[in-house]
Amino acid sequence: MTSQYRIRADFDDRTLVVYQAYSPAVADAALRAGRFTAPFSFTRMTWIKPSFLWLMHRSNWARKPGQTRVLAVRITRDGWEEALTRGRLTTGDPAALAEAAVHVQWDPERSLRGAPLNHYSIQVGVGRGLIRTYADDWVTDITDITAKARRIADLVGAGRTAQAKQLLPPERSYPLPAAVGRHLGVDS
Repeated sequence: MTSQYRIRADFDDRTLVVYQAYSPAVADAALRAGRFTAPFSFTRMTWIKPSFLWLMHRSNWARKPGQTRVLAVRITRDGWEEALTRGRLTTGDPAALAEAAVHVQWDPERSLRGAPLNHYSIQVGVGRGLIRTYADDWVTDITDITAKARRIADLVGAGRTAQAKQLLPPERSYPLPAAVGRHLGVDS
């Protein structure tokens, strides 16, 4: 695939940030504990997204019911790459997808105003068989960024996009080992 399918993320040498939106009950419990705990569901797939703007589109800037709290979840790069290695594309073989521990899909990246762009963002669904590993082993930090998300949305709504852009998290091309991304159509 082309560079349209490159992973863009905020990362350092050891970790990568993914974004998730939750209800206040789930977010508050996770923030208090420093990790995901009940009422977070360990029995259903959880979707993690390294694209801040895609999650803002999905959660309507933290205003969609059940998604009013935005968390920046820092996970290990080893965990991220394990998820991708175990992942199967949602557009691939249905039988392989049904057996996969992780589902991967590509969706159009979004602009500040929510318009689809000409490149794609990755969404990674961590399945029930791996969700405890995600929550207990991969997660290194959880930060509530709801106020920042709403501030950016307010600036965009007021036509102050230059200021809004300055508040966006840094996202750059993630250097995946070729073997990890090959079956997912990721350029390294």
